[in-house]
Amino acid sequence: MASPSLPSGSDTAALLRGLPDPVFWLSGPLGEEQLSGNPAAGEQFPLPEGAASAPACWAAFAPDLAAALQAAARQAQSGTASSGAAGGWAFDALPAEGGVWLRLRRAPAATAAEEQLDLLFTVFERLGTGLVLQDETLNVRRANGSAARTLGLSREQLRGQGSVPGNWELRRPGGHRLPPEETPTLRALRSGQDETDMRVGLLRPGAPHWRWLSVGALARRPADPWPPGVLLVLRDETAEQRVREELRRSEQRYRSLVQASAQIVWSASHDGEFRVSQPQWEAFTGQPPREHLGGGWLQAVHPDDREATLAAWDQAIERNEAYEVRHRLRRHDGVYVPMLARAVQVGGEAGQTPPEWIGTHSDVTLQDAAERALQTLNADLQLQVAEQTQEIGQVSRFMALLLTSAGEGIFGLDRDGNNTFVNPAASELLGYSVSELLGQPSHAKLHHHHADGTPHLLSECPISQTLRDGQQRRVEADVFWHRDGHPVPVAYVVTPTLDERGEVEGAVVMFQDVSEQVRAHAELEDALHHLQLTNADLEQFAYVASHDLQEPLRTLGSYAELLARRYQGQLDARADQYIAFMLDAVERMRSLIQDLLAFSRVGRNELELSEVTLDSLMQQTARNVEAALESSGGALTWDTPGTALAQPSLLVQLLTNLVSNGLKFARPGVPPAVEVVSSIVGNEQRIEVRDNGIGIGSEYHERVFTIFQRLHLREDYPGNGIGLAIARKIVAAHGGSLTLKSQPGEGSTFIISLPADHAAKVGGHQ
Repeated sequence: MASPSLPSGSDTAALLRGLPDPVFWLSGPLGEEQLSGNPAAGEQFPLPEGAASAPACWAAFAPDLAAALQAAARQAQSGTASSGAAGGWAFDALPAEGGVWLRLRRAPAATAAEEQLDLLFTVFERLGTGLVLQDETLNVRRANGSAARTLGLSREQLRGQGSVPGNWELRRPGGHRLPPEETPTLRALRSGQDETDMRVGLLRPGAPHWRWLSVGALARRPADPWPPGVLLVLRDETAEQRVREELRRSEQRYRSLVQASAQIVWSASHDGEFRVSQPQWEAFTGQPPREHLGGGWLQAVHPDDREATLAAWDQAIERNEAYEVRHRLRRHDGVYVPMLARAVQVGGEAGQTPPEWIGTHSDVTLQDAAERALQTLNADLQLQVAEQTQEIGQVSRFMALLLTSAGEGIFGLDRDGNNTFVNPAASELLGYSVSELLGQPSHAKLHHHHADGTPHLLSECPISQTLRDGQQRRVEADVFWHRDGHPVPVAYVVTPTLDERGEVEGAVVMFQDVSEQVRAHAELEDALHHLQLTNADLEQFAYVASHDLQEPLRTLGSYAELLARRYQGQLDARADQYIAFMLDAVERMRSLIQDLLAFSRVGRNELELSEVTLDSLMQQTARNVEAALESSGGALTWDTPGTALAQPSLLVQLLTNLVSNGLKFARPGVPPAVEVVSSIVGNEQRIEVRDNGIGIGSEYHERVFTIFQRLHLREDYPGNGIGLAIARKIVAAHGGSLTLKSQPGEGSTFIISLPADHAAKVGGHQ
């Protein structure tokens, strides 16, 4: 010690001065205690002159030994002797009149490993890195001061503590909870392998904010100088984590803008070539990467504009200034669209060639006023960027450039729905100045009523819903309100922005004026209405024409029958043949007109719908084809559970037509067989009519549904070629579809699909 003066006049003191072990005399109240020692104490624990008083007097000891000695001294001052060991030393604390005797001796178990451990804790303390030793039961056996400061505890609080106090919150960097069983200590104990550089968020009860740590857990190996357990290395990374979170938020805002934007965003090297694939360029122009990489992008520019485009690029590089040119760009459908191309340099030092250009293509309606206003916003963003890392700065500048180039209106909102930024395009489209919108509640200012003038409740607003649940929403038809009071038809995308905890802190809204689209839609509706009227006139014409044709045909048929009755057998054989031809032609013409009349009637009048069982329809169909079944020797079976919402008479006509076809187009020598089955498939009632007939080639599957189309001679298979056209028209009138599956010689299957919204499954089997 600096002054090894023990109390004088004491035989015990004289005796202790000659001992080889360090002996100390502690006197005075706690916090003001004085420490003196024998010569051995001065040699083992030297102190600078004048440092014998608390708290400096304890600096001669290792932190864990000092803490153990102080605890023992307090116990001895209360009148109870105590012993202990720490830091490789064993000690006794003996109460005495006016003070406490402290005797230290090398602990019998002290080894070179303990000295190494002492050195390790001392070095890490000097480096400002936390070091904590935990035994196999996870109790803290030793910790340096840096670890205590990092965790926000004193060493006394930390010693004996478990791995993680139960009321502490732990998180991973992504915001997910870190279960206690996944802490680095337990992982290292389970696996016997070191866990290095795990970032952990820590929130103690009552702490104002999260503290982020880089944690390493070293599993003990035989040569390590610490007892069984795990050695934790702690480094405070709270400041670094805040920078990372700010970078993540800035990048997220940028990505939200890019995803919602309809503009083309691209990047090029300093010589004007595309070095990497440009997805938005490819989507607009239709050029695949093999065409637009390098200088191939120029082929999408109108030939008359290419020279000016290259000249503007060369000038921008030569003068080291922003690139801007107007040219026509070929869209993927071959149409040239007038575009304004802008690009700026990103990175590089003054006077040197920039490594990259970032640019956009937008339509030419963007006004100069929008650019000037957004340049002011860009200046503000650059001021904030200067306070962050270089990476954050690049992302923020990129975002500002997108805002400048965007032709759509863009405004940002905080979590309360107030406008935080407004781009000039939004200002121009809505008639407000930027200052009139900033800080104002967006819904009350721009979105307060529907297009029909009814109030738009905040609880029903898609933008407000996104601020509540964090889901992106796209609205194709809505209105924002202009400053002069008229609604502006818009389509918009609202994208949430999230804070470091993953919670919604605001939103970005990008919108377009769709007045032209609304006008075009109205014109299309008028055209459709006109087409419906025209179709109605055509159907009426077909009905009237087919009806009126029957009158002269009846007259012609009557006279032909009179000729046959009066002159049959009285003229030559050829005259009789001519009369027979005429009668046959009259009969075929009558059948054709009746079929045409039936075709014109289908779908002309509004259907009289009712819920009908398919089994009852099949029973009526079977009665209708009794004669055909008897004459052909065929068979009809059905398994048709379920119901349909339909006009029963038309469905009976449809099924009769399809069953009759199956019986008529039979293979020679094979009795015809027709099977009808039904089932619910998804949201459809499906009815299949299957036969074993001659079948139909795939090239004719659509042709057979065309009116008057026949695939066979009338002498082989009678008919007018209109039945399947009527069948498909009946199905279409019910909102369904009629398709065909068939191969020659393998029969045919006609598939009827009807909406099953009102169908109910019931029993029924024949």
